[in-house]
Amino acid sequence: MSTRRTSGGSLIAERAVAWLPRLQLDTIAHKNPQIVWITFRQFSILRAVAMLALTELLGEPVFDLGGSRCGRVRELALAPQEDHARIAMVIVRTKTGDRLLPFSSILSVNGGIKAGTSSEEWVLGETGEGLLLLSRDLLDQQVIDVFGRKVVRVNDVDLHHESVANRPVLKVGSVDVGPRGAVRRLLKGVVPLPALRALLRKIPPRTIPWDFVDLIETDPARRVKLKISHERLARLHPADIADIVEDLAPDEREAVFETLDEEVAAEALEEVDPKVQKAIVESLDSNRAAEIVEEMEPDAAADLLADLPEERTSEILLEMKPQERREMVELLEFGEKTAAGRMNTEYLAVNQNATVHDAIETLRRFQGGVETVSTIYLVDEDGRLAGAVPLAKLVLASPDTLLKSLTQEPLIYTNANAKEKDFAELFDKYNLLTLPVVDDNKKLTGVITSDDIISLLRAKL
Repeated sequence: MSTRRTSGGSLIAERAVAWLPRLQLDTIAHKNPQIVWITFRQFSILRAVAMLALTELLGEPVFDLGGSRCGRVRELALAPQEDHARIAMVIVRTKTGDRLLPFSSILSVNGGIKAGTSSEEWVLGETGEGLLLLSRDLLDQQVIDVFGRKVVRVNDVDLHHESVANRPVLKVGSVDVGPRGAVRRLLKGVVPLPALRALLRKIPPRTIPWDFVDLIETDPARRVKLKISHERLARLHPADIADIVEDLAPDEREAVFETLDEEVAAEALEEVDPKVQKAIVESLDSNRAAEIVEEMEPDAAADLLADLPEERTSEILLEMKPQERREMVELLEFGEKTAAGRMNTEYLAVNQNATVHDAIETLRRFQGGVETVSTIYLVDEDGRLAGAVPLAKLVLASPDTLLKSLTQEPLIYTNANAKEKDFAELFDKYNLLTLPVVDDNKKLTGVITSDDIISLLRAKL
């Protein structure tokens, strides 16, 4: 093992080997005087120093430049605006109050914190703004494991110990969410440290890398100062986001939906249990709720608004854009358990005399959901349903082919006032992906998708 001695006098391992005979190490040492023999007892200490636990450092003594003991470690803090993982500050509890010791002023973290400055230089007062305090903000708090797609509670924080320019550097490596962190905290100070470490080595670790952790902050001002967003969470499947959100407390759910992109928030909200969905929307301010509702599928948005108190629904509708508001009002007029109440008003429809080229251009401009593009509907000059063309047929046809020559028979549709049981049976009988909905004059007013039927059936389970 090659080592070097820091200014604080402690040995820090540069590289470790699993096992080398002593003779071999002695031989290497003759060639390179910087390489020394280290016993296994020393190696265990060095390996422990390379990875520290937050709770091992809390309460440790802090010494100033002159070697005087000035206080104890109360907190370690990150400055996320500068570095999301590197410890920026040690908060020291002294007789005169808490003081902020910049980590860049620390010479060693072995056998206590040894600073390279006098305690008078450490700022006295409240914790600086924009700092994430590891003990207060992480221990016993819920965080989101974006890799495991679940909510977990933090028992401890693992810190990587490095040496840069002969100065120690601590970085958050992972959070401990298993029993090992809990046991360490429970027995700290109760049993000798060597005995505790021997016990902890027998407990399998359960940690989450820091890069896979999304924090939950309910205070909007702190979210901005700490640069807390949910970009990693937003990359998950909407159903996974929904599962995570359902495991959070009400104020934490609100915090997540305040920071997610409107489109992501809308997709996730559609997957959330209706009771939780309702609670989330009621907790958001009307403008934010309207932004999310506008991005939802119209039928899902209408179902949600129909479940809200009338006054709350009106507040959200007033914040919506005029076109979306008119669309929503029309849907809300239909019975929730009818075809019109379940239909989506975003669909692909072209004139019955259109060609394949026209259909493809319409498809390119379409901004609705992907679940409605499996079929292109043909309508006459009055908007009446005249035919249906499966998307797959466009691939094999030439651009100038008339769509009416590609229609599938029979033309299956349902009336806007049809009951759930009736249109659900049509999906089952004909293996449909989408079902057009028409009014009493056979005018196309919307489509029901297979996703809508699945949601309907789930609600009845």
